[in-house]
Amino acid sequence: MSGLYLHIPFCKQACHYCDFHFSTSMGLKSRFVDALVQELALRADYLGPQATLETIYFGGGTPSLLTAAELNHIFEAIHRHFRVAADAEITLEANPDDLTAAKVQELKASPINRLSIGLQSFHEPHLRLMNRAHSALESTAAVQLAQAAGFENISVDLIYGVPAPDHRIWAQDLAQVFTLEVPHLSCYALTVEPDTVFGRQLKKGAFRPPPDEFVARQFEMLLTELARHGYEQYEISNFCRPGRESRHNSAYWRGVPYLGVGPSAHSFNGVSRQHTLANNPQYVAAVLERHEVPTTVEQLSATDRANEYLMTSLRTARGTDLRHLRLALGVDLPGQRAEYLRYLEQNGWATLSADEVLILTDKGKLLADQITLELFQEAE
Repeated sequence: MSGLYLHIPFCKQACHYCDFHFSTSMGLKSRFVDALVQELALRADYLGPQATLETIYFGGGTPSLLTAAELNHIFEAIHRHFRVAADAEITLEANPDDLTAAKVQELKASPINRLSIGLQSFHEPHLRLMNRAHSALESTAAVQLAQAAGFENISVDLIYGVPAPDHRIWAQDLAQVFTLEVPHLSCYALTVEPDTVFGRQLKKGAFRPPPDEFVARQFEMLLTELARHGYEQYEISNFCRPGRESRHNSAYWRGVPYLGVGPSAHSFNGVSRQHTLANNPQYVAAVLERHEVPTTVEQLSATDRANEYLMTSLRTARGTDLRHLRLALGVDLPGQRAEYLRYLEQNGWATLSADEVLILTDKGKLLADQITLELFQEAE
């Protein structure tokens, strides 16, 4: 089992919170697609000769900016160089303003069978604050158009912790998304990164994020309402109706190998991780003119692999298998950190089962980053 991630680094405009790699200039898009197709050929052996792609994920950026011809060109290359499972989950991230009736029908006619729609909010002032390209009406219309076209596997993104006088806007966003009956939700707290518009505004005193208590309360509201509407929290930020987990992201969290193509994309083969240069013109020139992929390779030590497993597994509903950590990765947490593990249980932040699986409680999920850092192994 393996996965393929394709990074499409183009956007109509820059969202004020986003620190992903992208460009608002479309002049290079056609050559970029040619380079992406060439990279698929150059890296066809990365996952090994027996690998079968169980999941394919178009992320970005804004993959919904790709035309039908560009998508077809990419899919032809994927099938030429890789074995693809008949029931592969194939996801495309889309912005609501791109999902016209014609565009949705175009996507339905392609191999895409799952849409991840970046709504973020149904509240017009919040969309303007974040500099989203779509309107609140387009948020709702995009999902309805996708459903009408026959897409059943739909995920939507929402952002909480946006500055507001109280929690009513967040409650309204949740109420509205429930009316759409989508099977999957990804919900993220607004994070202010330094190299973003919000980050620069924060430094100048022009933007003030809400206090941690405000954000924590909205996370608690999220957990309560999603449980009440029949959604399972299978990862801290991801919720689904039974059986509708993102197979692609779930594979990441289980440490399944994957290939990432496109500028800034990451790849993992079990023993090393590599990332591609985050520069569109340099990426295109390297791949098309020199037939090489500009990547940096990081060999993972046993400590690195143990910490990655801790970081990803502890965020999931399955939790961290401490026996696997000990037997496969050489880290004996019950032996090394017995006192801290008892401390987590005594404070109601985690449970440790008889078969040594550590799972965060709802209270513990609010402290997930701190707990993970505390459990990290130091490099020898």
